[in-house]
Formats: sequence, C-alpha cells, structure tokens
Amino acid sequence: MPSLLRNGQIEQDSWLPPTEALAPGHLATVSQYVEASEKPTAVQIEPGEGIADVLENLDSLELVAVNFPAFMDGRGFSYARELRERGYTGELRAVGAFIRDQLHYLSRCGFNAFQMDGESALEAAKASLNDFSEHYQAAIDKPQPLFKRRAG
Repeated sequence: MPSLLRNGQIEQDSWLPPTEALAPGHLATVSQYVEASEKPTAVQIEPGEGIADVLENLDSLELVAVNFPAFMDGRGFSYARELRERGYTGELRAVGAFIRDQLHYLSRCGFNAFQMDGESALEAAKASLNDFSEHYQAAIDKPQPLFKRRAG
C-alpha cells in the first residue's frame, strides 16, 4: 500500500488509482461516477473536468482526489477551493506532480491529504505544511484577511 500525508500525518492509503472499469477499492473517474447507477464514494478529478458532475452528491463522497499531472497546472487549487466553499467536508486529496513548495498553499485551498509522486519526500512534505505562521490573504483555512483578524 502506498503512503500519503493525511491531516498532517504519514499514513498508509487504502484507495487505489482509477482503472478502466469501476472496481471496488479504486477511485472512480468522473465519467465512471456520472455513469454509475450506485454512486461511488471516491472520485478522482482530472484537470479540465471541473467539479460540476459531483456537486449534487457531495454529502455521500468520502474522498475527492484531484490530479496534478504537472506542478505548473493550477486548476486543482480552484477545484479544492470551490469544493470547500460548496460545503464538502470529506477528504480532499492532491495526487500527482505537485511539489513540496506547493503543499502549504494546497492546504490553504482546502486539501487535507497529499499523495506525492515520490514517497521518499513525505517527511519533508510534512514539515512544509508549517512553512508560514501567518498569512495576509483570506483563504479556506482562514476566511478573514490578517487586518480583520487583528482588528478585534
């Protein structure tokens, strides 16, 4: 079983990547999710697919994984923010080719789990979640900007 960083801890993952046919224990692709009569509880979103197809069943999803095929592809940041703003409270996982320097910002957008391309970097990735102690901007993790948090 592969390891990942979930809620600040390194853990074993019980979910497997999507396959061509919907299989137990595997994440569903968005198209598999849409076509399934009984909706899977875990889905992986690819860049360009958007989140519209999963919005009506957010309560029944325990895991939404967002794939980052390249560290320069920032669409997943927007998907995470929108899912959290629309009330998704389950595990929101970044998978793929993001880099350690992005983890802190990914967590600010709402991701709480990270499955990196290389498991050897998980300890350093765990430390990077605390790279910054304060932020000027509002985000999912702190909805008010710094000046409003200090004003009271």
